[in-house]
Amino acid sequence: MTLPVSSPDILVVGGGNAALCAAITAAEAGARVLILETAPKPYRGGNSRHTRNFRCMHHGPLGPLVDSYTEEEYLADLLKVTGGKTNEGLARLAIRTSEECLPWMEAHGVRFQPSLSGTLSLARTNAFFLGGGKSLVNAYYRTAKALGVEVKYEAAVTHLELVDGRIEYVEYSQGGETHRLTPKSVVVASGGFQADTDWLARAWGPAAKNFLIRGTRYNRGVVLADLLDQDIEQVGDPTQCHAVAIDGRAPKFDGGIVTRLDCVPFSIVVNKDAQRFYDEGEDVWPKRYAIWGRLVAAQPDQVGYVIIDAKSLNLFMPSVFPPIKADTLEELAGKMGLPADALAKTVAEFNAACGDTSNFHPTELDGVSTTGLTPPKTNWARPITEAPFYGYSLRTGVTFTYLGLKVDENAQCSIGNRPVSNLWAAGETMAGSILGQGYLAGFGMTIGTVFGRIAGKEAAAYANAN
Repeated sequence: MTLPVSSPDILVVGGGNAALCAAITAAEAGARVLILETAPKPYRGGNSRHTRNFRCMHHGPLGPLVDSYTEEEYLADLLKVTGGKTNEGLARLAIRTSEECLPWMEAHGVRFQPSLSGTLSLARTNAFFLGGGKSLVNAYYRTAKALGVEVKYEAAVTHLELVDGRIEYVEYSQGGETHRLTPKSVVVASGGFQADTDWLARAWGPAAKNFLIRGTRYNRGVVLADLLDQDIEQVGDPTQCHAVAIDGRAPKFDGGIVTRLDCVPFSIVVNKDAQRFYDEGEDVWPKRYAIWGRLVAAQPDQVGYVIIDAKSLNLFMPSVFPPIKADTLEELAGKMGLPADALAKTVAEFNAACGDTSNFHPTELDGVSTTGLTPPKTNWARPITEAPFYGYSLRTGVTFTYLGLKVDENAQCSIGNRPVSNLWAAGETMAGSILGQGYLAGFGMTIGTVFGRIAGKEAAAYANAN
């Protein structure tokens, strides 16, 4: 039985950063807003709980940010990680608008801190949340409550009925019952489908079964699939996602930011046969961090192993799990399940290829490289010689997927190139428009904040006029 309930002016599907920005903006425009969050209250906030920073353009010092970060430099960084697979118009909109977002975030309860140590000089480009993403989420929920926004938890949207180019009604389940709403406007901000590992496997093949889901377990793509099945315009590739190499000891779901590993530039990375497979020193953050999830995914059993020595241990922010420690490489190989002879040979060949290390600099491209080694290591190449030796296992950690809803500059969805009159999307569920591949640190929060505010504004304008 489907139970009708009192319908708001605006229904926001999802409970993370984009959803909250939309809800707050719409409420400030005078609309009655309801948020339906699939997760229980302690797990509210989607992937935003796991974030820690916001990438922001600025023409001079702004909040915690130093110097300047121009539109063209920001765009160049984005194009670098996406390989040009981006909608430049929407990308520039996100970049330009980010400058006004930071003061808006502060005005709505978000607090910032100086850049954390070990983040490779992000003080100019990324503003870090005081208390992390959970603190940001809680601040927005407090603001939303003060504005009269209603929130229902463990409320899973199951269907949006599309009739003649508009959403006629929305169904959701809560407490074992199905409810029906008829809002004037709908904002979908319910993320991707990363927690549906069967869907991941259909896109990636069987390898996806070995992936860890770094993001929330509640983003299963139910709303996304429902809308795509009704021919809402889609964007993005189902095989593309925010995939990073994380600590192999992380849980299957919801490991979050604490499972990330920043040690790759100062290491060698080998597969289960103790063979190197890529240039660990190719680039500084953000690119080098963004690519390693997919690199590990291509290795046997979708696993990699980081090998470092004592002199590199304190050059990066460690995982929540301590490294595997050993007095010899042979002992380390045994503890990590690697063939000892093969690892010793790989390390010896790497060490022999290292040259002058006097220009070593951990926070910038230093040109300290190997010679005659395939694959090369083009920066931060120092011999692994100083005991004790340390290792981490690496697995592919998926934060969110890029297949999503296509939107225009007003965050509005469409069908057959015609706008759906009362449907908007924000955040991860439309990020594939801008992130065709790869990832730029802090940019997910930029997309969510910018398009969440746009969606909230447009949804409220429609609701107020109808």
